[in-house]
Amino acid sequence: MLTTTSPSAFLETAAASQDAQYFEYTSSANPIGAKLISRVPFCSCAPSLYAEGATRVVPLDLSEELGCPGPATGPGMSANFLRINAGEALTLSPNATSQVCYVISGTGNVAQGKTRFPFAQGDFFTLPGGDDAMLYADATATLYYVNDAPLLTYLGTTGVRARFAPTLYPAAQTQAELRKVADQPNAGRRNRISVLMGNANFPQTRTVTHVLWAMFGIVPPNSMQKPHRHQSIALDFIAGGNPGVYTLVGTELDENGDIVNPTRVDWEAGMAFVTPPGYWHAHFNETDENAYVIPIQDAGLQTWLRTLDIRFAR
Repeated sequence: MLTTTSPSAFLETAAASQDAQYFEYTSSANPIGAKLISRVPFCSCAPSLYAEGATRVVPLDLSEELGCPGPATGPGMSANFLRINAGEALTLSPNATSQVCYVISGTGNVAQGKTRFPFAQGDFFTLPGGDDAMLYADATATLYYVNDAPLLTYLGTTGVRARFAPTLYPAAQTQAELRKVADQPNAGRRNRISVLMGNANFPQTRTVTHVLWAMFGIVPPNSMQKPHRHQSIALDFIAGGNPGVYTLVGTELDENGDIVNPTRVDWEAGMAFVTPPGYWHAHFNETDENAYVIPIQDAGLQTWLRTLDIRFAR
């Protein structure tokens, strides 16, 4: 029996195939090496950008360099500063699964759904996606704020279901936990002296949300913390430190475990900077005072995917 294909079927096949492409494997399997996609760039944001002015969100936006919709500081995360003047409020409504805030200064309260709690300087808190959150300032407040909205934009995902409840990490408790770690006899021999904020809903990754992690770390006076690297991007906020504290960042180590041809980032309290994924980074404190750093990363997601690949120089 002779069969024929109708003209409409040819048209349907052509329409369904119009976006199909084919690439030779060895020239296309590493888009960064082939310069088809950009690396995450170095960038820093000075505290002067949010120190004064109207209530607003100040994004650390690298979307043009990354070739993605903005605001975005990395392929899957957006770092921002929030300024909320006394008596005013700011609503957060990103298409995101995870939001992490650190209170730089001021006091106020946050409300999301049926949850409401106060915040003050030094507190961390997390908010899930799915519902708007309102932040109100009793005294002018500034916050460091990171979400994973760029990840959802890339995935084309909307209609987020909350994976955790709004969670507060009070300053006094967080600082006490860091002191406990810093006072341990072997603290000085560790690659980092830090605590990770966790959430009971994510026991396997031990991260602050299922996508993001937040670390609170100290660099003691006149000390050096050896290089380490990981495949998560780090959006680092400097919570305290005097001139003479800095980070060296680079792609390679020499035979002594030192970073080859590093880029130097000098710390200023209240600043933020980007540590690209896969780059070695080491912290130095040449002062007589403690310095404090808060890296927020997409390491929750990377840990779940088994791709974090964190390594420490020896």
